[in-house]
Amino acid sequence: MAIPLSQNALVVLERRYLKKDRKGKPAEAPEALFRRVARVVASADTKFDPGADLKKTEEEFYKLMTSLVFLPNSPTLMNAGRRLGQLAACFVLPVEDSIDSIFATLRHAAMIHKSGGGTGFSFSRVRPENDVVLSTRGISSGPISFMTVFDVATETVKQGGTRRGANMGILRVDHPDIEAFIHSKTELAKLNNFNISVALTSSFMEALAAEKDYDLVNPRNRKLVRRVSATTIFDQIVKAAWRSGEPGIIFLDRINQANPTPQLGDIEATNPCGEQPLLPYESCNLGSINLAKLVKDAKFDKAKLRRTVRSAVHFLDNVIEVNKYPLPLIETMSRKTRKIGLGVMGFADMLVKLGVAYDGNAAVRRAEQVMTFVSREARKASSELAKKRGNFPAYEGSIFDNAATPYMRNATTTTIAPTGTISIIARCSSGVEPIFAVVYERRVLNGETLFEVHPVFEHVAKQNGFYSEKLVEEIAQTGSIQHIKGIPDKIRRLFVTAHDIAPEWHIRIQAAFQKYTDNAVSKTVNFPRDATPEDIQKVYRLAYESGCKGVTIYRYGSRGRQVLNIGKDQDREAAIVPRTRPVQTTGVTERINTGCGKLYVTINEDHEGICEVFAQMGKTGGCASSQIEAAGRLISLALRSGVKVEAIIKQLTGIRCPSPIWQNGGMVLSCPDAISHVIKHYTNLDAADMPAMMGVCPDCGSALEHEGGCLVCRSCGFSRCS
Repeated sequence: MAIPLSQNALVVLERRYLKKDRKGKPAEAPEALFRRVARVVASADTKFDPGADLKKTEEEFYKLMTSLVFLPNSPTLMNAGRRLGQLAACFVLPVEDSIDSIFATLRHAAMIHKSGGGTGFSFSRVRPENDVVLSTRGISSGPISFMTVFDVATETVKQGGTRRGANMGILRVDHPDIEAFIHSKTELAKLNNFNISVALTSSFMEALAAEKDYDLVNPRNRKLVRRVSATTIFDQIVKAAWRSGEPGIIFLDRINQANPTPQLGDIEATNPCGEQPLLPYESCNLGSINLAKLVKDAKFDKAKLRRTVRSAVHFLDNVIEVNKYPLPLIETMSRKTRKIGLGVMGFADMLVKLGVAYDGNAAVRRAEQVMTFVSREARKASSELAKKRGNFPAYEGSIFDNAATPYMRNATTTTIAPTGTISIIARCSSGVEPIFAVVYERRVLNGETLFEVHPVFEHVAKQNGFYSEKLVEEIAQTGSIQHIKGIPDKIRRLFVTAHDIAPEWHIRIQAAFQKYTDNAVSKTVNFPRDATPEDIQKVYRLAYESGCKGVTIYRYGSRGRQVLNIGKDQDREAAIVPRTRPVQTTGVTERINTGCGKLYVTINEDHEGICEVFAQMGKTGGCASSQIEAAGRLISLALRSGVKVEAIIKQLTGIRCPSPIWQNGGMVLSCPDAISHVIKHYTNLDAADMPAMMGVCPDCGSALEHEGGCLVCRSCGFSRCS
């Protein structure tokens, strides 16, 4: 039976997952990929039962994946049965307060990134900036300086062209450097390979509620450094998130209340998207059930969900056995707790098929019902595996170490992850997010733009007789159908998108899933452009009161005039005609080193200000020189059309090529990035004074979607966090 893959899914598989030959062409079909994964994962059965029917298990796993009712995380799909063999997505490494420890962790992180994994760190143990260093009688540079070192190392390590380095940096709210940390990503060119989150403690939340001061403590000696207002710090977190989406927040004590193995230590950090809290050196392999595939004729198939959960738990436990771990320490710790994270995707699609609106009490009830069922069945399946294979080795002293649960194979069984690329393969909504857009534009390889229509909406529209190409183009302007004439109210109510939904409903859905999830829930709370910091503050408080373990928010437009795949710029004015270039201009030329060679950038002004920028390589000719010339022409055209120089700098800053280089104590990432350096130097503009921008997909040119604290391209599967 053919796999029901969309054209978009085939593009993603070819770009990201299928084996390639030496010329970079796909060397296997999608069916072969799923067969490869099923065979390798099934082979673990013989470790526990030499007479196991491997062919039967392989076929079970193959059907599980090719029906698109369950898919494992990306590293498993990419690497099972291949030389690398690293199948886990999430890792956490410790950062202790010594140079030896920090650089040992940096080396380990590089090995994980090379193997295709993402890493999380807490920098809370590192002594603050300007603290004493006893061994040298010098002063400490603080945690943020070391985060910068980790960021540069991540940029340098390439992950085989399939997955990109991603980190989570966490700092406790009671660390003396917390204010600097909150604002550490205001410059777009810094910490590009990090998501950052502030770890809020229960004592901080109590001080916040009482509008009192709280202690900032030096982690080196546990001595009080100073007391600060909880309200002041909270306001800084809120305003930074309002401005750019970061930092996120995690509720650290709540995470540790659910720590299944407290005898092994406290949890201090999470993976890059925040859904997987882990102890140092732990890893976790994830997988997601496509809930949309379990609805037929407006009825939910619980029996099929039960079978799927049990097969998926078996699958994920086997992955622990066949995984090739990047470090012996990680293998030891991962086998000690045997954490797995079974989650869901297609939740929004499931609601649509059931006739339930996402932003309503009925959806909250459905979320609780589904996750209660998944959690209960996952633990049953783990318990049954434990009877055959044994408990996880750290069972003694764990939360399961009692008469009620004498058998448990996995310390955790459930996680709600962002499912960016695997949800594209399954052609369903991502994780537990709402539908992002009913229609969005997708760019294909020849530069043509196609419209991707939500399959259920397309079916409903055709069934009700109002589908047309003109309607599709109209919806694509914003991605929403809420203001489109001719669509029945009932259908309009059903197909609400992420930006149609009030932020409070995002939290209520997240809290409903968190209630029955062992680990955490990855979820972005979307805000409209005109949301205030007070609106974000309310959501943060609601998340804490509702039992969430963390929050990621994104205010539409907070990263400047971004190019989103949900429509045209609403603020666009009439056609702009650039002013004529004058005969005579004045300016300067600056030389800057790049990974491609010396670049000479000329900036010229007329009576209205900067009117042109052009650049030339020290060595002429070739494609690079022509592209640099084209960039200069377009920059000049934009300047003479009234585009602010700040916006141009932001678009150029942070663009990367394979050959970054150090220049005057900073990193020059590419020729366009070098041009931005020169313009900033010429204009004395500080990037911190300019709003951050989201931009477009660096791989295919389509626009990016903000999901779970990450940037994801629905066209080609690019993800900044994986």
